[in-house]
Amino acid sequence: MSKEFNAFEMAQRQFDAVAEKLQLGEGMRELLRWPQREYHFTIPIKMDDGSVKVFKGFRVQHSDARGPCKGGIRFHPQETIDTVRALATWMTWKCAVVDIPLGGGKGGVICDPHDLSAREQEQICRNWVRQVARNIGPVQDVPAPDVMTNPQHMVWMMDEYEKITGGHFPGAITGKPVELGGSLGRTEATGYGVIYTVREALKRMNIPIKGIKASLQGFGNVAQYAAKLLIDLGGTVVAVSSWDNTDYKAYTFRNLEGIDVDFLLSITDRFGTVDKTKAAEAGYEVLDAEAWLEQDVEILIPAALENQVTGENAHKIHDNVKILSEGANGPTTPEADEILKEKGIFVIPDFLANAGGVTCSYFEQVQCNTNFFWPKEEVLERLDQKMTLAFHAVTDLAEETDEFMRDAAYMIAIQRVATACHLRGWA
Repeated sequence: MSKEFNAFEMAQRQFDAVAEKLQLGEGMRELLRWPQREYHFTIPIKMDDGSVKVFKGFRVQHSDARGPCKGGIRFHPQETIDTVRALATWMTWKCAVVDIPLGGGKGGVICDPHDLSAREQEQICRNWVRQVARNIGPVQDVPAPDVMTNPQHMVWMMDEYEKITGGHFPGAITGKPVELGGSLGRTEATGYGVIYTVREALKRMNIPIKGIKASLQGFGNVAQYAAKLLIDLGGTVVAVSSWDNTDYKAYTFRNLEGIDVDFLLSITDRFGTVDKTKAAEAGYEVLDAEAWLEQDVEILIPAALENQVTGENAHKIHDNVKILSEGANGPTTPEADEILKEKGIFVIPDFLANAGGVTCSYFEQVQCNTNFFWPKEEVLERLDQKMTLAFHAVTDLAEETDEFMRDAAYMIAIQRVATACHLRGWA
């Protein structure tokens, strides 16, 4: 990630541009461009070797105007407070654009789970909760998994929260295993949601999904399930990329006949790192990190980290690309957006495209709070309905106003949050 890149500055720039279009008052702009609350804290952990190491943790609550804050917790060695601020801000817009009654939050710990034992990770989870237990919960702020955290981490956090509060509150944390209040369909939700929006975009372009080709950045949860569903619908994924923890580089794995998701999963570790030696032995081309962006496909899906499609590399995108659907948060910079506009590429913005995850997390929260759980088919059907309605609302506005899809999505989301703030008398 570029040292010059600041995700929060990008989030604010995106907000400022749309706030101007909406002619928001100065007070409302100032309220919505900054988080309502931030928690910074240290997490001392006794390591397996007997030493004590101190980690830095964060929780940012951007806005609770429309409901309790909602957002994941990242474990990442390059985590920064500005990244967490940006992600919390984007979560506010994400919840609003799909019209679920939640606000935006995000959390993180500066650490690398690759270098930590299960016991050390558990202690980080429990200590993180101890620092913010009074400020999170089912009616305040509901955490969930994010980069390099998983359902097991969420169980440890929920267990610690319940020990502190003295009751059972499965709706306090989402992304849990099904056995302890998780929702069926949650694992697939973000990746499936990305493809639901791609499917609808293709319909509006009168392009059949059968035979469509795609290239994906990343091979974590989002990319895996996006690839699976696209293939199930008749498409072909010719390339995916993967971060390699052994040499700290990314690689693109290409098979022009179409990747075999199950095979790649069989040689992928829990952090989404594909074994490049085994992939090459199976006939996959192992290319450089940015090769995924240059493929002759109709669909590009960045599903890794922020700041990946930039003013420096967006010109490498093939002329045949019709749709870029952002599975990751903040993968495309404003400079890249200008190039995508020139190329005529239809962009499905991150906080719409990848909103399937938070939507299903909302479903999990509802199910936990009512202690009544739905079949998987019902969860995915409700998810499809939510994503489809949100996609068409944004696309209709973009067409009516001749706005870029990202701006149209922001206009809907920001207006909904601003209305809630106004009705509450905040600004």
